[in-house]
Amino acid sequence: MDITHVKNEVSFYMKKYGFLRTVKKCLCKILSKTKALIINPKNTEADAYQQWILLNEPTDKELEEQTKTKFKLNPKMSIIVPMYNTPEKYFEELVDRMIEQTYPNWELCLADGSKEKNAKIEKICEKDKRIKYKFINDNKGISGNTNEALKLVTGDYVSLLDHDDMLSKNALYEVVKCINENPDVEFIYTDEDKFTELKGKRWEPHFKPDFAIDSLRSNNYICHFSTFKKELMDKLGGFRSKYDGAQDYDIIIRMSELTDKIVHIPKVLYHWRVHPQSTAAATAGDAKPYAFEAGIKVLEDHLKRCNLKGTVEHGISLGNYIIHYEVEGNPKVSIIIPNMDHKDDLKVCIDSILELTTYNNYEIVVVENNSKNEETFEYYKELEKNEKVRVIYYPEKQFNYSKIINFGIRNSEGEYVMQLNNDTKLITPNWLEELLGYAQRKDVGLVGVKLFYPDDTIQHAGVIIGMGGIGGHVLRELYKDHRGYFARDSYVQDLSAVTAACMIGRKEIYEEVGFMDESYAVAFNDIDFCLKVREKGYLIVFDPHVQLIHYESKSRGYEDTPEKQARFKGEVERFEKRWKSVLDKGDPYFNPNFRLDVNDYKVRTDKVKY
Repeated sequence: MDITHVKNEVSFYMKKYGFLRTVKKCLCKILSKTKALIINPKNTEADAYQQWILLNEPTDKELEEQTKTKFKLNPKMSIIVPMYNTPEKYFEELVDRMIEQTYPNWELCLADGSKEKNAKIEKICEKDKRIKYKFINDNKGISGNTNEALKLVTGDYVSLLDHDDMLSKNALYEVVKCINENPDVEFIYTDEDKFTELKGKRWEPHFKPDFAIDSLRSNNYICHFSTFKKELMDKLGGFRSKYDGAQDYDIIIRMSELTDKIVHIPKVLYHWRVHPQSTAAATAGDAKPYAFEAGIKVLEDHLKRCNLKGTVEHGISLGNYIIHYEVEGNPKVSIIIPNMDHKDDLKVCIDSILELTTYNNYEIVVVENNSKNEETFEYYKELEKNEKVRVIYYPEKQFNYSKIINFGIRNSEGEYVMQLNNDTKLITPNWLEELLGYAQRKDVGLVGVKLFYPDDTIQHAGVIIGMGGIGGHVLRELYKDHRGYFARDSYVQDLSAVTAACMIGRKEIYEEVGFMDESYAVAFNDIDFCLKVREKGYLIVFDPHVQLIHYESKSRGYEDTPEKQARFKGEVERFEKRWKSVLDKGDPYFNPNFRLDVNDYKVRTDKVKY
């Protein structure tokens, strides 16, 4: 990270959050770096990625075999490159890498908006007859120059490449292989990394999730390497100059409005060159600050086209965005809180809701579950003096979380249901407005939030299927002001599951999927429920901008009696049988190149089976 980026990031954060929070953030980053160096003086993640490259990228022999492959479908691949004052060295490396591609049916379409012709550039273009070069004699900007390159296209698919970047030798082979496996695909994207010199080390791999609309609305995580079916590109009408700086973001967002035939190839096939003038030179892209304002405009116009009412603002870091969806009408929210004694915990929870919540139309339904202490019932009497609070009594003696929740929902009055643990404390006053904005969308089934332990480390930032066996909380115990892998702790995204410790959805969703499965008395009921909701075609959204403290002990959950161990084993076996295909396939929102035995996006160092 260079000094220009640091200055821009500090300036941005100062304007958004003020002096004190900026100082705190800087101190946390310094302490984090210092701690990492003390604990491990070597960059083990960088080493792990070099090991991944060694084990998972094709050998020279495998590349040679690829050149002999006979595909059923042999589409012509058109790679378009807008040029402007392109460094000759970088350009020659780009061209040489195209010539080395193991799939031969391609054309390289170049549109040069430089002020003057460059004889060396033209000479490099003569290396291969598949290269089409056009000197525009007029700089039309990034979108205009790209559209000029688009005019040269005669292929079946159109891929985007920047003039200073590079493809892996097997990039087109893998894309064509994907097309053969998915003949109706209209958009393909891949993973990527960064480099400086051709034979130097590559670093910072971006292993991406499969397509996720809310993740895309939060940031352009797709970026490189993007391939469009030519017919789809024709419908899109090319690139639009008013979004210059975020023109790729605009066309990818518009693509998502026209097709769901999207495939992600979880392989690093694009190398983003880092140099002083490149966007890749800094994590947030400080070389092109105007791009972030263009990104706001991209999303605002996207919402209008999708008939979604909301406002867009910059997120916690540059290049990330927050959408605040407008709540339609004034729907009632039923906050279901199971409770057995723990009066003090419950009081902290309910007091925080009553004192902070800015949305008015809600009820709190406490589901009493076999409390013993008299003070608990005295507290209930006090609670029910508030018209927003009701206490209902679960009739069965044996604990079963799913049954208790279902009982609470069936006895609630709201159109929306919030499951909430009694050992939580609200931080975000406008939580219900924010969550309703997502939950009211017809494509969304459930929305979860960001939970912290009392020591300001993350307790919940989403659930990854298969992590630790069945499913685990990603980025658990990451410190509050630290950023996770590509800031995934801090932007709205689609995931496979969220925790029921705080989760909201329309009551009709519960009814549609048959409520929570009561065969899961304690464990996995929320993950099972989320997967049932996803099975019906709904999205599960994680919203980190809504935050609570969760007083759950970090050591909570040990099965320390034979009875508990037998129950837990039975629930594990039930889940594994019910969701075998999901577990076998892997979580679509968690790249297969990550380890599942840790929770912080560590790169695998073994051979990955794709």
